[in-house]
Amino acid sequence: MKRFIWLGLALSLVAIPSRAQDNPKGDVSVAYSLFHSTGVNLNGVSASGAYYANNWFGLAGDLGVYHGSPSGVGVTAMTYTVGPRFSVRKSDRVVPYAQALFGGSHISASFGGFSGSVNPFAFGVGGGAEISLSSSSRVTLRPEVEYFGLRSNGATGNGVRISVGVVYRIGTR
Repeated sequence: MKRFIWLGLALSLVAIPSRAQDNPKGDVSVAYSLFHSTGVNLNGVSASGAYYANNWFGLAGDLGVYHGSPSGVGVTAMTYTVGPRFSVRKSDRVVPYAQALFGGSHISASFGGFSGSVNPFAFGVGGGAEISLSSSSRVTLRPEVEYFGLRSNGATGNGVRISVGVVYRIGTR
């Protein structure tokens, strides 16, 4: 019986430090995004959500809408992607991550009375970090940089998406 008491006490002491490292079950975020592709700068907003299977692996989804008027041409782009996210949770303050997202996009352009659109395959590879503003906060700041490719008709348009947003962590694991 004494062994079980000592074992219970030892397990309780081990659990105390792990309490400080509560991992979220998921998160949602909204961010301002600058999308640069083939010489065109578009400004917009992106929203994402993620579910974390454990403390390092999650599944993320992202929806972005961007608009710009380079050279008088109105361009609107929408991207919708999903894929794995890998996090390094060594600290509660800064959680770096990398992700690879795949999906689609819709790009439309109009000039004068003419308009057209395409629906290329979209993929993004990159990462960022969640920076906690306080140790107990569920709200974090997320800067992010991704290589973003748009593939259509055998050609890939290379781009970069730079985002800064606010994340709300959901639940604990």
